[in-house]
Amino acid sequence: MAAMAGVDSETTQLSPPERFFRYFQHEVTALQDQMLRLDNTGISGGERADAADHCLAGIARLSNEVKDASSYIPAYDQRTYSEAIKALSKKLEDSRQRAIPKQKFSFRSSTFTTRKNESAISLNDAAKRAKGQLPGHASETSTDSSFATTPIYPVSPAPEIVQDGDSATPAASAPSSSDAARARTMSFSQSTSVTINNHQGQHIILPPSASHATSSGTLSNLRRCVIDMSTPTSRGHAFAGLTLRNISDSLIICGHVDGAAHVTNVTNSILVVASRQLRLHESQNCDVYLHAAGRPIIEDCKDVRFAPLPDIFLSDADRMIQNQWDAVDDFKWLSAEPSPNWQVLEESRRIRASVWQEVIPGGPAFGAADILNTVKVGGA
Repeated sequence: MAAMAGVDSETTQLSPPERFFRYFQHEVTALQDQMLRLDNTGISGGERADAADHCLAGIARLSNEVKDASSYIPAYDQRTYSEAIKALSKKLEDSRQRAIPKQKFSFRSSTFTTRKNESAISLNDAAKRAKGQLPGHASETSTDSSFATTPIYPVSPAPEIVQDGDSATPAASAPSSSDAARARTMSFSQSTSVTINNHQGQHIILPPSASHATSSGTLSNLRRCVIDMSTPTSRGHAFAGLTLRNISDSLIICGHVDGAAHVTNVTNSILVVASRQLRLHESQNCDVYLHAAGRPIIEDCKDVRFAPLPDIFLSDADRMIQNQWDAVDDFKWLSAEPSPNWQVLEESRRIRASVWQEVIPGGPAFGAADILNTVKVGGA
């Protein structure tokens, strides 16, 4: 959380609920400012639609963060936050309807559409509305990208496509003898988000054409995979928010994230990410190559090692921001002594620049298994 980084000296003695309250206030204000700028954003080229998608992804991310904090936030505060998020969603929907003709654009997801005429979105107003209501959270948005996989190399067979409503996702496939050539790129049509689920032994690369599908990203249920999302997010089209969960024995190059990257239950893996903040939950034995504008947060983690983002992934904007990759806060370690759950990754154990440049991009000679062997992931 970038806001938390700016007030560290004030918040170090605050309880987690108080610290989250300050963060939530900051995020609500930032989202309001973004919505106010929508009316001055041009329609041509889809700029206004992209800005609205960015706001929607920010609301979804904030809703997820409220859920993540539910273990220590009182029930009444949860209702207050939920009402504020609903009001934000309503204001965004009203702004979108005013600015964009219905016949030209509409959100596919109605997750955040509410039936109440809630236009005021201050926390005080939300608290008043929350009185007497049942606890609840805004539901999680999940807009799967519609994509098909195509082999980069002719010897690599195309995976089976599983149809589910109006979305298509590649079916999970086990490693085979053709693994050395199994590097795939995905094509995107009108997708606004990226979802990669249920894969094993795959090397998946997002192409530059995915730059318009970065309103949000979700990766889940991956084993022994190499995922590279750096190309589309390095050209001014960073993910608004990113979620990783249930990943093991894999190398995940997340690319750039404007908001927070939420990582849950990742084991025996390497993560590469540039984000405003990293929140790592219930993960262990991971190497994290990080560029973060705010202090990284870990919770219920152990054996996590941090290193700065390799130069090959740094943008010009990154170089202008102080990297707080090693200013880690462990929310489950309250002692004044350093947390034993994380440490700085020794330079001798960091992946060499030549490996990032020559091996990890893959090719006919380097499949997922070869790359994981080279970087020593998952006991490979």
